[in-house]
Amino acid sequence: MDRIVIQGGRRLEGRVRVSGSKNASLPMMAACLLAEGPCRLENVPEVKDLRTMGEMLEVLGAKVSRRDGILTVDSGGFSDRAAPYELVRTMRASIYVLAPLLSRFGQARVALPGGCAIGLRPIDQHLKGLTALGARVQMEHGYIQAKAPRGLTGANIYLDVASVGATVNILLAAVLARGTTMLEHAACEPEIENLAGMLNAMGARITGAGTSQVKVEGVERLQPVAWRVVPDRIEAGTLALAVAVTGGEAVLEDFPLAHLTALERKLHDAGVGLASETGGVRVFREQKPLQPVDIVTLPYPGFPTDLQAQWMALMCLAAGRSVVTETIWENRFMHVAELKRMGADIQIEGNSALVRGGRPLSGAPVMASDLRASAALILAGLVAEGRTTVQRIYHLDRGYVHLEQKLATLGAAISRETA
Repeated sequence: MDRIVIQGGRRLEGRVRVSGSKNASLPMMAACLLAEGPCRLENVPEVKDLRTMGEMLEVLGAKVSRRDGILTVDSGGFSDRAAPYELVRTMRASIYVLAPLLSRFGQARVALPGGCAIGLRPIDQHLKGLTALGARVQMEHGYIQAKAPRGLTGANIYLDVASVGATVNILLAAVLARGTTMLEHAACEPEIENLAGMLNAMGARITGAGTSQVKVEGVERLQPVAWRVVPDRIEAGTLALAVAVTGGEAVLEDFPLAHLTALERKLHDAGVGLASETGGVRVFREQKPLQPVDIVTLPYPGFPTDLQAQWMALMCLAAGRSVVTETIWENRFMHVAELKRMGADIQIEGNSALVRGGRPLSGAPVMASDLRASAALILAGLVAEGRTTVQRIYHLDRGYVHLEQKLATLGAAISRETA
C-alpha cells in the first residue's frame, strides 16, 4: 500500500497547473448517457473516482475510452441494467446514473451510494425531485427502484437543502421531461453551471444555472457534444493553502480566481494574497505574521467544506485562537486527531473546532480518514519539523491528480513510497 513521505521545512515557489474538476467531470460523464453516440470531454483529470465512474458506465453498456486528458463516452450500447453495489458503494457520484436510466428507459435500479465516511449524505432530495417529475420510487434490498413508464413530466421543485447532487440528478432528468421544470433553491456551484452549459450544447434548454433558480424546458432528444471541463477549484484551493503554509509564492496556472472568492477573502484576512494575473492566480504571503481567522463552511459561494480540513492546517500556524465551524457534514473533523499527533492544539465542541495556533508542528506517522483529510495532513507535513508519513492515501487518489508531484514541482521534499 502506498504512502506519502514528507520532509518539512521547504518554501514552495514556482508555477503549477490546476487540473480539470473531478466534481464537474462526474456528472458530465453521466450526462453523456442522455445522447445516443459518442460525447467527448476535454481536460478530464486522471483520478480514481473517474475510473470508477467509467467502470459503472461500461457495466451499463456504454463504451468509455481515454487518451491525453480526453475522455470519450459512447452511449450506443447503454441499457437499463442495474448499477451494482460493488461499484456504487465506493463513490457517491454513482447516483448520477439514476436520472439517465429513468429518462432513457423509464426505469432504474441503482444501489444506495457510498463514498468518504464524512457523514450520512442522505439522498432524500434526489428522490424528492424525481418523484415530483413523475417517477415512482421505492427502496428494496439496498437498491433504489424507480419507474416512470409514461416518461417524466416537468414540475415545480423546491429543494430543502441546496444539494449539488440533487441539483445534478434533477437537471439530468428534467432535460428530457415533457414540459417545464422550475427548480428553486438549487445549488449554485461552478460545476453546476459547467454541466448546464454542456447540456445546452447538446440541445437542452436550461436557464439560470449558477443561481438558486433554474428553469428547464424539456426537449425530445439530445445530441452528442465535445465539451471542456472547468478547472478544479478544490485542487486550486489546496495548492494555494499549501503555498500559504510554507510562506511561499507561486502561480496556479489555468484557473479563474472568481471560483474561489470565499477563500480569497479569508486568506486576505489571514495575511495571504491571491491575485489574478495572465494565465492564472498568484499566491503570496504578505509582509506580516499569519493571523487567526474564523470560518464557517457553507454552500457555494460560501467557504467550501472541501477546503475546511486544509484551512485548519493553516490555522495551526497562526498565533492565537480561531474557530472552524462545519455546517455541511457531521463527521468532517476526523483529521483533528491526526493533526494533534503532530502537535496541533485543537478542541472539538459540537460542530466547531477551536484551534490555538502558533505552536510548531512536528513530523509524525499519520493516517488519512478521507479525501480532504489526506490533503490537510500533507499540508501540515510541509511545515512540520522532521519527517511525516501519511498512510491510506488511496483516499487522496480519489480526487487529486498526482498532488505529491505538483508539490514537488514547487520545491517540496515529498515523495510516494510503497510500504
